[in-house]
Amino acid sequence: MSLGEKYSLAYKSAVVTGAGNGIGRAIALAFAEAGANVACVDLDEAAAEATATKIGSKAFALACDVSSESEIETAAKSILAKFSAIHILVNGAAGNDPNGTVLELSLADWIKVFAVNVGGAFLMSRAILPAMIKAGGGSIIHIASQLGSVAGPRRAVYCASKGALIQLAKAMATDHAAQNIRVNTLSPGAVETDRLVKRFGDMETARRTAGPKHLLQRLGQPEEIAQAAVFLASDASSFMTGADLLVDGGYNAT
Repeated sequence: MSLGEKYSLAYKSAVVTGAGNGIGRAIALAFAEAGANVACVDLDEAAAEATATKIGSKAFALACDVSSESEIETAAKSILAKFSAIHILVNGAAGNDPNGTVLELSLADWIKVFAVNVGGAFLMSRAILPAMIKAGGGSIIHIASQLGSVAGPRRAVYCASKGALIQLAKAMATDHAAQNIRVNTLSPGAVETDRLVKRFGDMETARRTAGPKHLLQRLGQPEEIAQAAVFLASDASSFMTGADLLVDGGYNAT
């Protein structure tokens, strides 16, 4: 198999949550470009539709709140009705996490962030895994963060939830290796997305404030994270499971 063939996702079907915007959208587009059929899942149905429309006939959109068990089950049934097999799952949906120390956060804040960031990955993985096993194996990618392995001030719930995702991937990799299921996390640094604008107020402030925290002295682009996701989804990473792939511009190197 040539190197190009190893990176190809032709004849594979993928599910991407959080596909309406930012990193999730970039991953869905990259998967389609690599040859995959893509189910674009997002809480924002219009955003998911926009991604699927940009891809074309190889994609379709679904609205789903990943923190809802019933909505996940309904979405999974719709996906399996469209795709005869599932080979790739990206758990990329993420809610808006509030800044705060444990003294400043409410229990409701904590539960809501974990319900989306961790609970959503658990529920969607549980719903899709049987079809992936039936297909003979596959790749599951949880989108974590560099802050899943290092701390950030007043980011208690975000850091905790992303750290939990990294450990969930390791546990799932251990449980399902015998079924040819690879499970990894992809941990970006700060990336130029609407979420970053919401955090800093505008992109220029984000670039000026967060960019220098990375060794490369800049923010990442969604497409740079998507390229790493293609690697993890493809046969090019066939000997990789239970790992956390940092694509963080050197944030964690110091």
